[in-house]
Amino acid sequence: MNIRELDGAEALARVDELAEVLRDCVEGGASVGFMLPLAEGRPEAFWRKVAAGVAAGGRHLFVAEDEAGRICGTLSLVIDMPDNQPHRADVSKMLVHRRVRRQGVAERLLRTLELKARELGKTTLVLDTVTGSDASRVYEKLDWQQAGDIPNYALMPDGPFCSTTYYFKLL
Repeated sequence: MNIRELDGAEALARVDELAEVLRDCVEGGASVGFMLPLAEGRPEAFWRKVAAGVAAGGRHLFVAEDEAGRICGTLSLVIDMPDNQPHRADVSKMLVHRRVRRQGVAERLLRTLELKARELGKTTLVLDTVTGSDASRVYEKLDWQQAGDIPNYALMPDGPFCSTTYYFKLL
């Protein structure tokens, strides 16, 4: 498994692979901002927007690649923050394809992102995830602190409400 950062051009060139990971996660029940059935082209449009954000310098995109070099996981560090928050960044879209889950992919992505955040001088990271999700266990294992839960925050891809837990980490 290889973890690395993509620039905007490479992210754009690999939109189909990124979309496949997103599609797999949503079809597997992950509440990551999309509903079932996924509209044709919706995942690709999302990743084109992310690639533009990377190219503009407001986001860093990390991917996990399997032995064949195919993208099987993603994680973003969003650094485009308000003027009064230059020390902070958001963590977004940790997605791991079901075929490689429970192999340490999420942990490796998160550790790589944290190193980049430190390099950039970020001292406070923030994220949210479905309360009690597999991702929450990864965050807690890596010493992220719960800030609180919000009930009925979002919808699961098939429609029911879910709560979200906000986490933070001081670097």
